[in-house]
Amino acid sequence: MEYSIKGREALERASRQEGNTRWWTDQTMSYDWKAPIPADPFSAEWFDASDARFLHAARLFTGEENPFSGLMDLASLAGKRVIEIGCGMGYHSELLARSGAHLTSFDISPTSVEATRRRLELRGLKAEVELLDAESVDQTIPASSVDLVWSWGVIHHSAHTARIVRRLHGLLKPEGRLKLMVYHLGGMSAYYTIVRRYLAGFWMGRALDDMLWKDADGFTARFYTRDAWSDLLLAFFDKVEVRVFGQDADVVMLPRQVRRPFLSLIPRKHQIALAAHRGSMIYAEASQPN
Repeated sequence: MEYSIKGREALERASRQEGNTRWWTDQTMSYDWKAPIPADPFSAEWFDASDARFLHAARLFTGEENPFSGLMDLASLAGKRVIEIGCGMGYHSELLARSGAHLTSFDISPTSVEATRRRLELRGLKAEVELLDAESVDQTIPASSVDLVWSWGVIHHSAHTARIVRRLHGLLKPEGRLKLMVYHLGGMSAYYTIVRRYLAGFWMGRALDDMLWKDADGFTARFYTRDAWSDLLLAFFDKVEVRVFGQDADVVMLPRQVRRPFLSLIPRKHQIALAAHRGSMIYAEASQPN
């Protein structure tokens, strides 16, 4: 079955999920689209190079060498039950497994499941890595049994994002936490798409969602404002904290070769501040009060 970008909002929900599965199976998030990684795929050297690129892209999130150590609160996870939605190439799975958590990672893509299992085997780490649509996670994990649900840039690609949040909420213990990232409608990349594509596309009857999907990775992708995303989470959780994270392109929206000289003129602390203001990602932590 062939899919096109135009008119994807008219697709049936099941067809969107099928499209998501195919897209992420064929186009893994391995950070090698600009320049191939000079190593055999899914080798230790390949994972190391992919991780280095990922961490470089994340360096403006918090200013720390590895921002995910603090965001995940890895030091507190030993012996805890953790669910990861969307393991991708397994970098976050590795961090969570190293923390001593009892980890189960899910992904809709067989390629991602294979990669993550291979990574953990190479690192000598153990976790359950399963092929599963996040909309079915409550059929696999018992209710009220999970300490932490982690998901980075995943559930906004689903046909039923709010349904996934509801089901993840049901998995958490009363003191459990949900930590996840989705795309930011108020970010620089979204504004660039609106200016470059939508202002002309509007007169041709094209929806804003279609324009945003076309410029984003994945088969489909929803974008949220901070307020809209907080409001959705508050339908299930009593406490929600939201932050914005960004990358180089959110600081200077220019092609990479041109961007680098401009970035060198901006002090790092100002880069971090700009990324936190107009970044392309919304990170949220949600919980019930103790």
